[in-house]
Amino acid sequence: METTKVSVEAVIQAPIEKVWTYWTEPEHIKKWNQATEEWHAPRAENDLRIGGKFVTRMEAKDGSMGFDFSGVYDDIKLHELISYTMEDGRRVEIRFEAQGDATKVIEVFDAESTNPVDMQQAGWQAIMDNFKRYTEAS
Repeated sequence: METTKVSVEAVIQAPIEKVWTYWTEPEHIKKWNQATEEWHAPRAENDLRIGGKFVTRMEAKDGSMGFDFSGVYDDIKLHELISYTMEDGRRVEIRFEAQGDATKVIEVFDAESTNPVDMQQAGWQAIMDNFKRYTEAS
């Protein structure tokens, strides 16, 4: 069975160095990594190296549910590429492209089979949009 690839992206009005830092440092990840205002990321750990692991705890603010989002890095090219494999074996690739004073971030992930693809894309795009808002406002 062929894996469905899903893509989300944003152009962030910030230089690539800042975008990379805000994408990869736990203190920043905790501030943008949620799809809606009802959720938050109270904990983030990131060992940004090939073979390194990351985990972000995502929880509903009312405490009704939560989960750890985690994986292992497969490839890292500073200010250019991050790829990783999630615990369930799905792969994710994030590309960073400098565009003058802005940075385009393109994230491509393997869809899972439980939820509709358009719902997955909307959720990941909402997180990307939060990242854009947070990075541009800081």
